Amino acid sequence: MTKEEFAALVAGGPVYLDGATGSNLQKAGMPSGVCPDLWISENPEVLIELQMNYLRAGTRIVYAPTFTANRIKLSEYNLEGRLKDLNRILVGESKEAIRRFLKENPDASSCYVAGDITMTGVQLKPAGPLEFEELIDIYKEQIKALDEAGADLIVVETMMSLQETRAAVIAAKEVCDLPVIATMTFEGDGRSLYGTDPVTALITLQSLGVSAFGANCSTGPEQMVPMIKKMIEVAEIPIICKPNAGLPELDENGDTVYRLNPEEFGRDMEEIVKCGASILGGCCGTTPEHIRALYEHTHSMPIRSDEDKSEKKPRYTLTSERQTLEFGLDGRFMIVGERINPTGKKALQAKLREGCFDMVSDFAEEQDEKGASVLDVNVGMSGVDEKSLMIRAVDEVSQIVKLPLSIDTSHVDIMEAALRRYPGRALMNSISLESAKCEPMLRLAKKYGAAFILLPLSDTGLPKNLDEKKKIINAVCEKAFEIGLKKTDIIVDGLVGTVGASPTAALETLETIRYCREELGLATICGLSNISFGLPERINVNTAFLTLAIQAGLTMAIANPNQEALVNAAKSADLLLAKPEADIAYIEQMNEVKALHEDEIVIKKSELENLRSRAVDSVGDKPQESVKGEEIKKSDAGLNASYENDKVWQAVLKGRRKNIADIVREALDSGRTPQDILNTSLLPAINEVGRLFDEKKYFLPQLIASGETMKNGIAVIEPLLQEGRDPSEAMPTVVIATVEGDIHDIGKNLVVLMLKNYGFEVIDLGKDVPKEEIIKAAKEHNADIIALSALMTTTMREMKNVIDYARSEGVTCHFMIGGAVITPDYAEEINASYSSDAADAVRVAKKLMGIA
Repeated sequence: MTKEEFAALVAGGPVYLDGATGSNLQKAGMPSGVCPDLWISENPEVLIELQMNYLRAGTRIVYAPTFTANRIKLSEYNLEGRLKDLNRILVGESKEAIRRFLKENPDASSCYVAGDITMTGVQLKPAGPLEFEELIDIYKEQIKALDEAGADLIVVETMMSLQETRAAVIAAKEVCDLPVIATMTFEGDGRSLYGTDPVTALITLQSLGVSAFGANCSTGPEQMVPMIKKMIEVAEIPIICKPNAGLPELDENGDTVYRLNPEEFGRDMEEIVKCGASILGGCCGTTPEHIRALYEHTHSMPIRSDEDKSEKKPRYTLTSERQTLEFGLDGRFMIVGERINPTGKKALQAKLREGCFDMVSDFAEEQDEKGASVLDVNVGMSGVDEKSLMIRAVDEVSQIVKLPLSIDTSHVDIMEAALRRYPGRALMNSISLESAKCEPMLRLAKKYGAAFILLPLSDTGLPKNLDEKKKIINAVCEKAFEIGLKKTDIIVDGLVGTVGASPTAALETLETIRYCREELGLATICGLSNISFGLPERINVNTAFLTLAIQAGLTMAIANPNQEALVNAAKSADLLLAKPEADIAYIEQMNEVKALHEDEIVIKKSELENLRSRAVDSVGDKPQESVKGEEIKKSDAGLNASYENDKVWQAVLKGRRKNIADIVREALDSGRTPQDILNTSLLPAINEVGRLFDEKKYFLPQLIASGETMKNGIAVIEPLLQEGRDPSEAMPTVVIATVEGDIHDIGKNLVVLMLKNYGFEVIDLGKDVPKEEIIKAAKEHNADIIALSALMTTTMREMKNVIDYARSEGVTCHFMIGGAVITPDYAEEINASYSSDAADAVRVAKKLMGIA
């Protein structure tokens, strides 16, 4: 199947996928704990019959049962050597199901096999051990096998990480030409486990080139309606909806069941179709009867059309892993933060040469706090490996802020390395008409779904005049459109000249902005500082020019968001031009400015000299410089006693895991005791991280980074804390495991990390652990709590088996359970305490043990 054939298929009306596979195969006899790929390959008729029933119910695309047939998951059963063979066999069984169905129903429409891939279960760095390129290679290996086996398309499903989804899509694009569709799993708060919302995921992946995107698993149809509605508003590709048959529960026999029956499922899916989803199916708990009901309720419903799409205003977007920046030609002005650039910054150059990214992180956070909308990242300087520095900078900045990034390099290979690694839709800075780099850079923008800054330069250098500048802009645009890029992928640099050297420089830039905005319908950007080069009091010229540029239609500028005069001028210009919500933005800015300056005392220079003289006379030595310019800030007093100057606290909050050990040793050398560092820095910091995680301001990557930082910090002081400690003060012991049959341990590992950080004695048994081993360990270590994890609905019932077995063995400790499919009701049913996430696990464990 080609991408064009897939598009035609979806354009013809609703397309139906299949329903659950694993749970139905288990009902048909597949034992828990076995390698599903191997069992299905050895029992083909069970799968063929199930898929024929789905096809009879209305399914057009069946998923080959290759969900776990990648190198990492097969290695759990020592079957990685059979990867190609198993993928071939499983795709072949699905093709056989279609062959038999079409023979039975010769008038039926064509049906297709989707090669199914998902997460490997091993996390990417820095959260886990897996390198990004290694993950791409793992996906390439399986996708190539699926393509050779005859799969008609590739489906990437049940993904929790946008970055892992990107890896799979990139892999598919590099080994085959098949259509790729993708679905992610979102939590009850509307975000993935890694903090990605559905709109951000959609924009990133449709820019990357998937043929359809949507949501699967997690919830029933009713709970997916808000997600689908939001995605439809920005979708340029078909939207998929493959929900569960409601949320899992335990029946009277202790079996996992889904209460949403086929009729209710079909009825609820009507609302999904009304929202605009056009590719429909079922996930956990659904059966051929559910798909039949879905088909009967929706096959005659019209799919929401895009006939009014041409009337919509162009939608410009950039994304990070956790946020979408949407803007338009009529929107408020935005700042692209310029500070992560070593040019002219000796301190930053020195840090980068040392491989230290603290200053990069500080600049990122500072510019985020000051209201930058995008962060420009440039690490170019002589004598360094710019590519490795750029990759590291992208990783570091993406971890600590949600803002989209602008990748600033003139080297094609470095640009590709950064775009490949960046977990979103980036902005490329920049693409000119230089013959050696124009087309390669444009192809990178297309391949990785990036937007780009069009810099009107050519092989001959700067344009000689305004007409030549316009010709260059048009020439680059024409090349971009030929490659398949759109207007909304392009932001034109107005190319600011120096007014001191050319009196008409500002006027030419303003005309460029007007021309792009009004005649070409393109967004614009510029750097401000060049306009005033060589002039005194440059901020005045820069500010005046900025207001004129905004009036001419400037979309954004590369500037320092710490320059208060510039930001104030921009907010004021937006207000006067009646930009959307500009009044609120202006008031908020003025309130921040007022708060910033309300504690300042301004004194005359003569009085300042008198103060300095008195200080010298009273101390008998030269005073430290505590006054900048003519201002003394009362608010500077007492900061040493606050968290703002607590380097240990700040390091944990910001996830500075690589240098926390040195920071803690520095604190010890300064005279702080290990107990003081633990109680007044480390524990308060991780508590603050937990609060931010609860409030959805931090997500899994930040939680892991801070947890690892805490662990590394405690490792320094732990030997000192143990000296002279009363054995009776030992913290409670927790035995933790992922239950038998479940090989997922992302959440469990994070719980281990957090519990250890709070001093609990944790015995981690790993994943796929039989109940006998769990209870044996609980007895051996005299466990106070047994913590159990399960990610799959097919394995969650094993939790009850563990608890029942524990009671039969006389184990009376507390039980705590968690995992993506676990609910508070389920925990109550099996007499366990429920933990919603890693941070909550600490609270639950402390409550169970009566620890304040």
